[in-house]
Amino acid sequence: MTSMKRRIFLKGTLATGAVGMAVSTGLLTPRTSFAAWSKAAFEAKDVSSALSSLYGASDMTSSDKISIKAPDIAENGAVVPVSVTTSIDGASSISIIADQNATPLTAEFILGPGTEGYVSTRIKMGKTANVIAVVKAGDKLYSSKKEVKVTIGGCGG
Repeated sequence: MTSMKRRIFLKGTLATGAVGMAVSTGLLTPRTSFAAWSKAAFEAKDVSSALSSLYGASDMTSSDKISIKAPDIAENGAVVPVSVTTSIDGASSISIIADQNATPLTAEFILGPGTEGYVSTRIKMGKTANVIAVVKAGDKLYSSKKEVKVTIGGCGG
């Protein structure tokens, strides 16, 4: 039993030493990488302010090319699974909004060129609300919404 623990310890020590040597010789350079995000949009108190901060406009066109998969009734608002699929050509971002939350913007995903228009995540919802998916394609915003009833709020409610 002790020889197995010793082997694991020695492997870990050897790996750490190798990484340390690579960093000290310049073969491996650590970098700090932070995702760019719009603090004002995520702190906005209403949907139009969040969209204006994020995209510079809040006018959305309803689209049947956006599909939202979310439960009709969420037993626990702290973990509501949401998936958004879009077939809109040239989609560059997908945002998810819970319109009755204190801060409605829950997620924003930037899509690279040629990326499939699909995202999936879990969001927090304080109470029953519309989940709105906003897709940016070109200079236009498209949206679709689905009502989700929350039995136990996840935002301190």
